[in-house]
Amino acid sequence: MNRSKGFLLVLVAIFAYLSWQLVAPFLQYVLVAILLAFVLYPLQKRLERVVSPTISAVVLVIVAVVGFVVPFVLVAFVVVDDAVNILGEVDPQDLELAELEARLEEETGIEVDVVETVADSAEQIGTILVEQTAVWFGVLTHTLIGAGLALFLLYYLLKDGDELLSWLREVTPLPDDVQDDFYGELDQVMWAVLAGHVLIAIAEGVIAGLGLFATGIPNAAFWTFVMVVLSLVPLIGAFLVWGPAVVYLFATGEPALAIGLAIYSAIVVGVADDYLRPIVVDRYADLSPAIIILGVLGGIYAFGIMGLFFGPVVIGALLATVNVFDEHYDRLSDGAGPS
Repeated sequence: MNRSKGFLLVLVAIFAYLSWQLVAPFLQYVLVAILLAFVLYPLQKRLERVVSPTISAVVLVIVAVVGFVVPFVLVAFVVVDDAVNILGEVDPQDLELAELEARLEEETGIEVDVVETVADSAEQIGTILVEQTAVWFGVLTHTLIGAGLALFLLYYLLKDGDELLSWLREVTPLPDDVQDDFYGELDQVMWAVLAGHVLIAIAEGVIAGLGLFATGIPNAAFWTFVMVVLSLVPLIGAFLVWGPAVVYLFATGEPALAIGLAIYSAIVVGVADDYLRPIVVDRYADLSPAIIILGVLGGIYAFGIMGLFFGPVVIGALLATVNVFDEHYDRLSDGAGPS
């Protein structure tokens, strides 16, 4: 490597690092934009046949706001409201605090007023929250800026998507047929995760949630959201919610509803997970449940909430890269360059 190439590589590394520092604070929103752009890109290509890329991109950004963002915000409000209701329904009398206080005094010899202690703690927490108003304002500002950034990125990813893909192909030092295989593998992995796991998890959680609503389980909207999240993890699924719900119905003197919910969940929800998921996944790419579990759990730590989607994609992309590397290694090692 000569000095000129080395110098350019150093510049690339420096500016890549500085660029990452600019992107990192808004990584979640950038990933949202990339995800929505991937889902909407086929529609962008179809709309461009009848209108300009600019108009079609604007239309699809509006579709994204109405079809993805607004429902997500509404669901978030419902879930938060249910969570608040769950906390508000906790009755100190149900917790047998008097017995707890007597037991503590008996064991320790110290008189403890649990209710007063909790009230004092709540007051202190309220004071802290008031003092942190500036912090909350900063979080709100960051969220609004990030949401605006995501919409702008989505617009330009849709509008200039063809140019971006062409640039990537030009700067990638691989023959065209190898790039076709590589991007084709990545496309299959992405759709396998989105259609075969995310959409199926949403469907499974909603189907199970209908059973909760029908049997009168309190705060069913909140528990439906929990089941959707749990359904993203194979081998765990919605059972962690509807199973205890069945026990709850038995405990509250509703055996008929409990049996009905158990049968409905085991059959209908089980069919969705055992049959629908493999059919959809196999249509795109064969991803092991181990990849999904590792990707989801590790992705949450690495990327936050968007790791639910991108975690499995990253591991699937690694396997796709290894497959392409193995398939074309001999020809590439002979010095074949981009064609």
